[in-house]
Amino acid sequence: MAKRVMIVDDAAFMRMKLKDILEKNGYSVVAEAQNGIEAIEKYKEVRPEIVTMDITMPEMDGIEALKGIKVIDANAKVVMCSAMGQQGMVMDAIRAGAADFIVKPFDTDRVIKALDKVI
Repeated sequence: MAKRVMIVDDAAFMRMKLKDILEKNGYSVVAEAQNGIEAIEKYKEVRPEIVTMDITMPEMDGIEALKGIKVIDANAKVVMCSAMGQQGMVMDAIRAGAADFIVKPFDTDRVIKALDKVI
């Protein structure tokens, strides 16, 4: 049974790239969201086993969305995605309950290792 993932990123091409990596490695992408508000709504509906969450997004950033998802489900498994040089934000995300983080541009092995470890 494929692990169910929701991808949250404001950039469509990043969602597409991540979806491609995940689906080629036995994961099932069950939802996508382009900002934190959408992420929380879709999380309620879909209840994915794991979420990949971009940190920098319009309307609501990934850290606020992570906090919102943790309110709905304290056991939610959220892996943060950040660009280089966002170490401070990554630490905030870990403190807010992120399970792990992956750095853009995505390295297939690193993405799969992070998700496999979290699940």
